[in-house]
Amino acid sequence: MKVAALSHFDVHGGAARAAYRIHHAVRRKGVDSILWVSDKRSGDWTVKGPGSKLAKAIAKIRGPLAGELEHLLRTKNPVLHSFSVLPSRWSQRLNTSDVDVIHLHWVNSEMISVKDIGSIRKPIIWTLHDMWAFCGAEHYTEDFRWKDGYTRNNRSTDEYGLDLNRWVWQRKQRHWNNPMDIVVPSQWLADCVTTSALMKDWCVNVIPNAIDTDIWKPMDKILARDLLGLPADVPLLLFGAIDGGRAPRKGFDLLIKALNHLQDEVKDLELVVFGQHAPERPKKLGLPQHYTGHLYDDISLRVLYSAVDVMLVPSRQEAFGQTASEALACGIPVVAFDSTGLRDVVKHHTTGYLACPFDVEDLAEGISWVLNDESNYAELSRNAREDAVARFSYPVIAGQYEKIYKQAM
Repeated sequence: MKVAALSHFDVHGGAARAAYRIHHAVRRKGVDSILWVSDKRSGDWTVKGPGSKLAKAIAKIRGPLAGELEHLLRTKNPVLHSFSVLPSRWSQRLNTSDVDVIHLHWVNSEMISVKDIGSIRKPIIWTLHDMWAFCGAEHYTEDFRWKDGYTRNNRSTDEYGLDLNRWVWQRKQRHWNNPMDIVVPSQWLADCVTTSALMKDWCVNVIPNAIDTDIWKPMDKILARDLLGLPADVPLLLFGAIDGGRAPRKGFDLLIKALNHLQDEVKDLELVVFGQHAPERPKKLGLPQHYTGHLYDDISLRVLYSAVDVMLVPSRQEAFGQTASEALACGIPVVAFDSTGLRDVVKHHTTGYLACPFDVEDLAEGISWVLNDESNYAELSRNAREDAVARFSYPVIAGQYEKIYKQAM
């Protein structure tokens, strides 16, 4: 079985890392998978990127070029918007290839156009890593136009200018005439797909994101803290997101409020933030803060997870919550809100704590509950590791994808 997987990046960003891991999980299972990307960051021979300097340059400018359209849209939704309008040669290339199945992942930044996706004539599996496929141009939204279709009458009052979300949605509706097999990493995202105007009649399967639990596993906490220069004898909380402090969806503002409720509950608490450098004027949280900057390789991230006591994922929306599954694989309990994709990753009172959305006092209560009982913490840590191996490890996920590939063929 030959599979051509497409992802804009291979190892840069959460969606790319998820695609890369799925690609390698199915290869270990014996699937002949090649991952095609527009921007290759790894030295992996199983990943194919643009070959010439010219091809690389063209791939890099396509996204910014089409991104100029965003100036015509005025919206209070700060998330990425993708238009996928520039033609590519992907459909012809794939249609004339000898591959059996096309596996799409995050193919935005003008890797392939909406029209070209609809022109692929081979079986397609599409793993969604956000909401873009069934929305307009936005990758996440709290609006519900995607349920009814993007009409002239249901546009949010927070938007003005050209209705580019409606324009992109209409192009998807026009060009995607043949339903594709959709895979999503959480039940929340599956429910979104099946209630969307665009994909409600399409086949949807829920398969969690994969993680190599042979690499992602606990290490000695004292050694990990020593390697990172973190204090050895205080409780450490971890929050991680690329530009997490500036992305409302990631819930850093909710975390700040929750930490204010913890001042008298847990002594000597300190916060570690990764995915961004220390800001010029750090927010006054009432506790010491450590910023690690961007960590790209699995080993560094494994050391970081192992160094802390609790992983905090206070997101308002997550398709899955990959930082949560990474923490669990390293034996670190997770505290999050009981909403969207995270409710599929964290098991309440078993591998962590799921707070009532978006109750900051309950989030603080969850952090306190995890930290204030040593025997309970040891059990949570064991459960976290065992559950990650049982549900997210490569052999488990690869078997589910192999079945989907065969069904598509």
